[in-house]
Amino acid sequence: MSRTLIVTNDFPPQTGGIQAFVHELALRRPPESVVVYCSTPSARRVPRGEVDAFDLAQPFPVVRERTPVLLPAPQVVDRACRIARLEGCDTALFGAAAPLGLMGRALRRAGVRRSVALTHGHEAGWALLPGARSALRRVGDSVDVLTYLGDYTRARIGRALSPAAAARMRRLAPGVDAERFRPGASGDEVRKRHGIAGRPVAVCVSRLVRRKGQDTLLRAWPRVLADVPDAVLLVVGGGPDRARLESLAREGGAAGSVVFTGDVPAAELPAHYDAGDVFAMPCRTRNGGLDVEGLGIVFLEASAAGLPVIAGDSGGAPDAVLDGETGLIVDGTRPGPAARALIRLLSAPEAAARMGARGREWVRQEWGWDRTADQLGELLRL
Repeated sequence: MSRTLIVTNDFPPQTGGIQAFVHELALRRPPESVVVYCSTPSARRVPRGEVDAFDLAQPFPVVRERTPVLLPAPQVVDRACRIARLEGCDTALFGAAAPLGLMGRALRRAGVRRSVALTHGHEAGWALLPGARSALRRVGDSVDVLTYLGDYTRARIGRALSPAAAARMRRLAPGVDAERFRPGASGDEVRKRHGIAGRPVAVCVSRLVRRKGQDTLLRAWPRVLADVPDAVLLVVGGGPDRARLESLAREGGAAGSVVFTGDVPAAELPAHYDAGDVFAMPCRTRNGGLDVEGLGIVFLEASAAGLPVIAGDSGGAPDAVLDGETGLIVDGTRPGPAARALIRLLSAPEAAARMGARGREWVRQEWGWDRTADQLGELLRL
């Protein structure tokens, strides 16, 4: 049986879209065919005991480097090669092509015969900077396949690659577990916990960073309350922007109708989606295109939960929405478009429910994990 070494910075129990993507791919490989080599989140982010318990619960070995960021430094490359030899790995999967894909040639010398590197949104940013662009080109020439999430990321990343590497690019987007993310996933319990039962709820699930657009939601919220006075904004997630966002809520006079949950365990995410009537994340591109949304798995998870979605028009985010069918795409740089979209959906619950039902149908048809796992199997096949 072929064995795959997965080398990644992004792996649970730390939460995030890439972490979930890589973990789900690992779980769907054949039994006994995977070894994971990854970084260790800081104890401030995730207690060490939680990391150890998670690793022991996996159906494959997890080898942690004692650093929060795995870089292709000589000692890391050497350890990856030693793991590949000891475990008999003949294929490799890099959880994020930049920069870990730079290890491709060294792993090939260690016996790895085929390697695949995943790309996300940040590689599209690398493609714009001369030094990073050169490194991305080297990655493309070091692996057999670079994946892309959608047309936007393929175009941006492909321009940085050699013609041969660009021709080898293949689409591999994350899937969604529509049995886990579903209507009726205990959202009522979340509403009761926060004292918002019986009120219209707009929910945003994401890291609290500027690109995600929670600040746009907060600037739009007073306008929403003028038309939907009992509405609540449920902001789910933690991150470095929380203090600023809480200040924005107070300054806008809307603090009483905004709930910040902080980080929640992955097991509770379906319930938090289910607590909403509308999902909104008006993401935006920042820093001249360096900070961009690659896809936005949260939009698909929200659709699976039966919610209409409001997405910003950053990068590949529109690939996760059928505009006018499963949700609405807005300019995430201004509060006006977000406010109008929120008012439209919160004021017309029956129409919003139809959008949500269409979204769940679409996710079940087009975004299942089985399809993604089969595609990865084809990409790794020797």
